[in-house]
Amino acid sequence: MAQAARAVVQDFALHGGRIDIARATFPQIAQWTDLSTGIAPWHYPASTASEPAERLPDPAELAALEAAAAAFFGADPARVVAVPGSDLAMRLLGLLLGRRSFVFRPAIVRPGYSGHASMWGGHHAAECAVDDIEIMAPTHDVLVLARPNNPDGLIADRILLEWAALTMATRGAHLIVDEAFADADLAGSLAGCDWPGLIVLRSFGKFFGLAGLRLGFVIAPPSIAADLRALIGDWPISGPALATGLAAYRDTAWHDAQRLRLTTASQRLADLLTRHGITIVGRTAFFALVSVCHRDRLFVHLAQAGVLTRPFDYEPYWLRIGLPRDESDWARLDKALSTWRMT
Repeated sequence: MAQAARAVVQDFALHGGRIDIARATFPQIAQWTDLSTGIAPWHYPASTASEPAERLPDPAELAALEAAAAAFFGADPARVVAVPGSDLAMRLLGLLLGRRSFVFRPAIVRPGYSGHASMWGGHHAAECAVDDIEIMAPTHDVLVLARPNNPDGLIADRILLEWAALTMATRGAHLIVDEAFADADLAGSLAGCDWPGLIVLRSFGKFFGLAGLRLGFVIAPPSIAADLRALIGDWPISGPALATGLAAYRDTAWHDAQRLRLTTASQRLADLLTRHGITIVGRTAFFALVSVCHRDRLFVHLAQAGVLTRPFDYEPYWLRIGLPRDESDWARLDKALSTWRMT
């Protein structure tokens, strides 16, 4: 049984959100509660007007979006570049930075987002722990980490990262900080820091619950920002994404309500998991990371109850669980964990 469960888990261990694979693997499930992504389950109302999709985006609208996003991040608008998703931005940065040197040495902090390893094309990325940043920063051309980290929620020390960015900048190297899950608490963001060598990535879809809109931002030194703008061209963002993003970043009342929803639901999830005897080893406002002895069997058990979660191939005990959307999703998760504890 353990081997069968392991075989099933492998298909879900690279990325969350694979409802397509879940439907094929568990065809008996008519409706899914997808807790595998860490995306906020309550979304900002996307623009439904047809006009933004009927014409080419106006450069002034792009500038307005970047200015609104910069105000939200607490960053200088001149350093903010809108991109069609932060995941694509990672790969573009990999191209930009990687072609600057024949001998290019990227490094990534582990555990972390799987996309950090695949953004460097033909260059192999060395792996290190947060505690090794002092060793890696003086010897590598790029160092990438997430803050808060995915999946364990670790927030790397700000003073350490400032030292790393400044140290790397003396050699023309860069520290890239992926802040995909930072919007729930802007006080901890580095987006407003103008440290030489620092590049910050921000995601629109996680906080605003619209991952399919494919919108993200790079906050970078002027030279990197200019190179990135030249690479992505005159119309990098679709009209509907521009209209929705501009409205969303200006809607401060919605921001406050969303942060309250996230905080409340995050605590409710932690309480539910603890009540069922599940050990939490890390969390953010968007998800909880748990450690379970028979992780693969729990993943399959939850999936058979219609609840999709996120396993990791590099840690056989870890399972990431996102926030349920409504009471029916909460009830489904609660019931599934209750029957698991009875087995």
